Amino acid sequence: MADEPVKGPASYFPSIEKKYGRPIADWLDLVKQRLPAKHMELVALLKTEHGMGHGHANAIVAYALAAPPVQKE
Repeated sequence: MADEPVKGPASYFPSIEKKYGRPIADWLDLVKQRLPAKHMELVALLKTEHGMGHGHANAIVAYALAAPPVQKE
């Protein structure tokens, strides 16, 4: 249903974009460029190198890791 609120990691996306001034696509690309890496290694990267809070970093990493990989032709 179109009127249902966004749930899960994506529910953090509007506040992440507002607080850190970059679109979510940028953060997801940054995480995906570091693969393969463990979840908490990626969270630590966002926290230490980009000053992101734990909850926001965790949401981005969880979403990025749950997304199916892009197929290259």
